[in-house]
Amino acid sequence: MSEKTTTEVVAEHSHPHPHQHPHQHENTQMVLNRMSRAIGHMEAVKRMIEDGRDCSEVLIQIAAVRSAINNIGKIVLEDHISHCIVDAVEHGDNQALDDLKDAIEKFVK
Repeated sequence: MSEKTTTEVVAEHSHPHPHQHPHQHENTQMVLNRMSRAIGHMEAVKRMIEDGRDCSEVLIQIAAVRSAINNIGKIVLEDHISHCIVDAVEHGDNQALDDLKDAIEKFVK
């Protein structure tokens, strides 16, 4: 099931970089939808723990949540590169590239 068929919400904001470019994120609604599902899944895992469910089952569900969060991060990263970084490069904003490197380092840890 493709989420690209959902209504796209365009979120605009500025970066604290020299040229203060407003930019758009086309995947905002998709990210929010996936975050809501991941939060719901985390709440279900919490209930599993409270109910004393088998540890193996809990670990499998935690792995599923972690995978969902990683996939959300990938969407945000792709969107950031496609819009923010392209704009930053066009405007010679090297700080944005340094910030991206730092963010990727933290994301992949």
